[in-house]
Amino acid sequence: MTDNDRHVLRAGAAARGPYALDIDPKRAGWRYSGLRVLELPPGGSHTLTAGDSEWIVLPLSGGCAVRVEDETFELLGRQSVFHSVTDFAYVPRDAHARISSGAGGRFALAGARCGRRLPARYGPAPEVPVELRGTGDCSRQVNNFAAASVFACDRLIAVEVLTPGGNWSSYPPHKHDEHHPGVESELEEIYYFETDREGGFGHHRVSPSRPGGTDLLAEVRTGDAVLIPDGWHGPSVAAPGHTLYYLNVMAGPGEEREWLIRDHPDHGWIRDTWPSQPVDPRLPLYGPEEPTQ
Repeated sequence: MTDNDRHVLRAGAAARGPYALDIDPKRAGWRYSGLRVLELPPGGSHTLTAGDSEWIVLPLSGGCAVRVEDETFELLGRQSVFHSVTDFAYVPRDAHARISSGAGGRFALAGARCGRRLPARYGPAPEVPVELRGTGDCSRQVNNFAAASVFACDRLIAVEVLTPGGNWSSYPPHKHDEHHPGVESELEEIYYFETDREGGFGHHRVSPSRPGGTDLLAEVRTGDAVLIPDGWHGPSVAAPGHTLYYLNVMAGPGEEREWLIRDHPDHGWIRDTWPSQPVDPRLPLYGPEEPTQ
């Protein structure tokens, strides 16, 4: 079995019960990171049992209400991941959450096994920092809704990335599979992909950072996911004419919740070229100030 077979989950291949995608730590073969994609019909509802994990309910399309114990968070959501940032809800471990949607929709449930039980909370869309990272054909947009320095979680780190057609993101290739204080953090990572129109695709590369490490090159389309237990990951390349979206979900064993990466030694120099190039004028695709749909 190749790493493509083990670590690339095609749309529908990891469906289970009410979930179009269901990746838990056991299925992934690691300890912390998880991701589910819940599809609700109009008027549909679902009960999420958090168990030993913390979760963020993130609308991919549509809106929903999330009831956690005695609180209800009304998520306005969005038309799609290509139209706006979205509000979201945090569900603590050992909780039960009722997710319901009048109009229906698709909702990512990003999770991480954790030890602390933090309070349930609402994340407003206008407070999501939108970052333009890289320049030239490395330009991409990062929606840092649950970055380590932005929104408090115990272990979970999650962001969205949008890459215009023809551009490269997750570049230069980088890794976070070892603990080196102040330099690199150990994080398991899931990439979940969507494209902005039917037939769209991208390519994603992971190369070994150690003997016998992860080695894959995959064409990715809407609904596909890639598991990254180790290795230099990147680039994620968007085919010309197709904007590529991915949701990154990360967690690891470190005492500090932080995203520290090490660039591939053959490619890290590319960062030094960015100040001499303009940001792709197609970006930002949208900002946090725009209303949700």
